[in-house]
Amino acid sequence: MSDSAPRRVRVRAPELVGKGGWLNTGEKQYTLADLRGRIVVLDF
Repeated sequence: MSDSAPRRVRVRAPELVGKGGWLNTGEKQYTLADLRGRIVVLDF
């Protein structure tokens, strides 16, 4: 990487919140930290 290339700032994603809750989890609530390093499919 050259000195003139712009550096990317890492920004952590905000927690996922909503009225519906999580589906197919046995009522367990997850945080993004629980899912870090895993493959996650989001269906909106």
